[in-house]
Amino acid sequence: MMNKTPLYCEKIFPIFPWDKIESVLLDMDGTLLDKHFDDYFWEQYLPEHYSLLHDISVNEARNQLLERYQTVQDTLDWSDLDFWSRELGMDLPDLKLRINHLIGVHPYVIEFLEFCLKQRKKLYLITNAHSRSLSIKLAKTAIGPWFDRIICAGEVGAAKEDLAFWDRLRAMLNYDPKRTLLVDDTEKVLFTAREHGLGYLLFVARPSSRQRVQYSCNFPSIEYFKELLPR
Repeated sequence: MMNKTPLYCEKIFPIFPWDKIESVLLDMDGTLLDKHFDDYFWEQYLPEHYSLLHDISVNEARNQLLERYQTVQDTLDWSDLDFWSRELGMDLPDLKLRINHLIGVHPYVIEFLEFCLKQRKKLYLITNAHSRSLSIKLAKTAIGPWFDRIICAGEVGAAKEDLAFWDRLRAMLNYDPKRTLLVDDTEKVLFTAREHGLGYLLFVARPSSRQRVQYSCNFPSIEYFKELLPR
């Protein structure tokens, strides 16, 4: 389930007035964690098992699954492991656990979280990931304790691409949009957050260690969080 972003954009460098930022909202997959795990799971590992179940080629299985993924893109079902387990007749949490050794934190993430805490920023992990997927990743990476609160889109009742998500999230967290930074690897999420009124938006241009860098044409971009740390 790879994100589509514009190609060949010049990098817009991030310059944020940290003294004016109170809250930092961080996406998980592709932003804090290497998205290679998710790309491999949805585009290779799951199609392999689906092909065995239905006695078809891996390519045919991949094509069938990609078509089904697209029907629920930008909805809660997109990342709902229970939904896909029912739809496909497979135990997706179990399959994810089998390859959890591929789950990894991006370089400089911990240093950035440390920096935010020293700056006394409120830290929130905001993810579209299903709660069962979140549990697997938090158990593997142990990044949970860094955050003031962790919120799944399922808890909010809408995906981050939906404006309703942000209206409900603000009611839940009581943050000041104009003094909030959101970091995400999906441009559509950033556009929606900007419509909501978030003051500071940042795009992650290297969500997967196995894919080439793609800068945003519309938002400041980073490859690694090191770029936000004081030198």
